Amino acid sequence: MGIKKQLNVLLVEDDEGHALLIEETLRKCLNIQNIYREKDGEAGLLFIHKANPKPDLILLDIKLPKLDGYGVLKNLKKDEKYQSIPVIIISSTSNQTEINYCYQLGVTGYIIKPIGYEELKQKIKGLGEYLSVVSLPDQGYTGYEDLTL
Repeated sequence: MGIKKQLNVLLVEDDEGHALLIEETLRKCLNIQNIYREKDGEAGLLFIHKANPKPDLILLDIKLPKLDGYGVLKNLKKDEKYQSIPVIIISSTSNQTEINYCYQLGVTGYIIKPIGYEELKQKIKGLGEYLSVVSLPDQGYTGYEDLTL
């Protein structure tokens, strides 16, 4: 049933208040080993490329300095080494065309940030509940070539 191991999560979020609320809420809901945070897309991408082990989950804002969330997502999903990392967008952007575009790029899920902190906390709590019942890929596993389908 869901997540048994401790998760390593990367949060790419430039808003300090949102980042603290997301971190605090996720820690209450999930078995989290580490939450790493980067404040811009370039730093987030660099972290992912250098991380060992790779993050189990990436929470990504769209409106970021230096490289936006779309750029981060495009870079990750075009590289086989990172395609299996689940990426969930957490953004105030509610434009359906932009949401569709994120799914087209390969995002795992999309959460629209509400204006109020309490509402955001409830959405992150819902994310935590979702993550507690799904199985995420093991980012350290490399034996896919042994799999016969």
